[in-house]
Amino acid sequence: MPQIKIKSIAGSGNFHYTISTPKNPSAKSIDKKLPTVLLIHPVYIASELFQLQFADPSLRRFNLVALDLRSHGETSGKVSPTYSREEAAADIVKFMEALRLPPCHFVGVSMGSCISMQVAISYPEKALSLTLISPLPLTEPPDVAEGREEIHDCWVEAFKGSKVDQTALLDSVCGALQLGFSGQQTSLISALTARALPHALKNWGPTHLVEYRIATVDFFTKRTAQTAAAVSKIVCPVKLIHCGADIAYAIEYTAEVLKLLQENGVNAQIVEVPGAIHFGNVSHAKEINAQIHDSVIQNSPGMTIPPAQATVVSPFTAALMKVGYDNDEDSDDE
Repeated sequence: MPQIKIKSIAGSGNFHYTISTPKNPSAKSIDKKLPTVLLIHPVYIASELFQLQFADPSLRRFNLVALDLRSHGETSGKVSPTYSREEAAADIVKFMEALRLPPCHFVGVSMGSCISMQVAISYPEKALSLTLISPLPLTEPPDVAEGREEIHDCWVEAFKGSKVDQTALLDSVCGALQLGFSGQQTSLISALTARALPHALKNWGPTHLVEYRIATVDFFTKRTAQTAAAVSKIVCPVKLIHCGADIAYAIEYTAEVLKLLQENGVNAQIVEVPGAIHFGNVSHAKEINAQIHDSVIQNSPGMTIPPAQATVVSPFTAALMKVGYDNDEDSDDE
């Protein structure tokens, strides 16, 4: 997959990215005649988390673009102590400019939803719609912050001795899996984990533990609530998708975000997906993909969009299958 170098207020970095068009799963550029969807991943697992979106013929009617954020996946670029939603949003916009992407329909999951919303606040001309899956609350709830700290502490503990403490490492990974996937086990979740762990060891190994804390704890716990003045700058429709089985955030938190948006003139709504986990785009792809599809169609006036193909190939499938993904597992129930 390609990389592109950018420099923003967050610093320099080589950003790994993926572009899929209706006919090409690994395209060099978008089809300019079609809407472009930019997918922003959550913490821990990078672009491959969108396997079931890139494999969906209905979404592949559009350009799909995903990138690995700083300190994640195959992107290189340090996170500084000031790394926040504002710096991450600046990275996204510089990335869009480097690839000459038009204004996009944003799809964000958890941390990615926070960054997507910040793009719409700081650079409103860049966002045509926001579909925010498991959006972060206005501020991080204390119990969730404590859980993020515990995952962090186990990871750090693993590197204190001359050899990696595999038990502590496993405890950290299990904590992250519990947060994102509610402890569910499927061949896709197992494959995503197998692919993510080597990247995590590279990005957050013993010489990068400070960056690990910034990216996985401080980003969340040091946030302050968005202000009325800030969210009033959003000019595109916002769809908040609450995942019904999210162990981190209850729907009341999403309702608070909705209230702030609506009270300040933003066209916003909540959609609840019963049974979906925190990373709901993995567990309930069919329902969530339909919501993404509808948001793009409704907010792409004047565009002629081709019908869905019978089948499409995800650019992530081959690598995931090498670590045990059963590509047929999701065909019936997703």
